[in-house]
Amino acid sequence: MTLKKINTVLAAAFILFILWFGTEFILIPETTAPTFGLPSYPSGDGGGFLVIKGIRDVVLALVLGVLLLTGHRRALGWALLVEAFAAYGDMTTVLAHHGSVATALGVHALTATAMVATGLLFLRETRKVATAPDALAPQPA
Repeated sequence: MTLKKINTVLAAAFILFILWFGTEFILIPETTAPTFGLPSYPSGDGGGFLVIKGIRDVVLALVLGVLLLTGHRRALGWALLVEAFAAYGDMTTVLAHHGSVATALGVHALTATAMVATGLLFLRETRKVATAPDALAPQPA
């Protein structure tokens, strides 16, 4: 399997996962919230922030999807690197609010690190290989 195919499969998996997870936070936040890793469900009107998190995730997935579908593979690599900060931010939020360390590291940090690795693979796939100048090429006799 070529690097391009592997990258495409990885990107598609991230897109589908982020889209699914974000949609769950929009449609059923009370069911999905405990899987995030925070110790308690928000009280009062705080549940609206879960929907905001879901919308954020859906938008992140759509950005990656558009870049994949339009063939902007180098930009997709950079977007994966940048979007990994959202998952690292989720990890930090869980840890800062005395949530589950296992979820913070096993879900959020692992996801973010996998996104970084995939982004770097895309950048490797699309790097430009330097060619030797014509002056160094052998001249015909």
